[in-house]
Amino acid sequence: MTFKEKAKIMDKEAVEKSLVRIAHEILEKEKDIESLAIIGIKNRGAYLGERLADKIEGIVGRRPSVGALDITLYRDDLTRVSEQPVVHATEINFNIDGKKIVLVDDVLFTGRTIRCALDALIDFGRPSQIQLAVLIDRGHRELPIRPDYVGKNVPTSLKETIEVRLSEADGKDEVVIAEKAG
Repeated sequence: MTFKEKAKIMDKEAVEKSLVRIAHEILEKEKDIESLAIIGIKNRGAYLGERLADKIEGIVGRRPSVGALDITLYRDDLTRVSEQPVVHATEINFNIDGKKIVLVDDVLFTGRTIRCALDALIDFGRPSQIQLAVLIDRGHRELPIRPDYVGKNVPTSLKETIEVRLSEADGKDEVVIAEKAG
């Protein structure tokens, strides 16, 4: 299925401002950096998680624990995605028991990715709390999952998709809406 770019909804500066705002919102709720951990869902959520940790460190002078979570084997659509799924390493090099986790992803859509991430995360331990931060919330939930921190709400039709492009993976920072071609 091919998609045609319809509109740019965030440029580099807008992505940056959203991450700074989310970092401040996280710090308003959580003052104890020692009990805070940021875990990004691979791939783009992990990049955003690293950036959020950098922002928090820039604000308070201390960096929270940061990890990256691969949810490939937890997906409920694994057989539809690929016959040979590519599994990436999960990088959580700290104990999550008792931690306040901020789970980070690029786009929140149906909620299924987050459900998978919660299942995967619980296999690593028992955090005291899990919050959700997303750059884009596009609606269309299929599960009762809501974000605690949102960069931008972008109502979309089911014919549209959101593409988050980050310099770490795509060479530039921007968010675009694309529509099914044809």
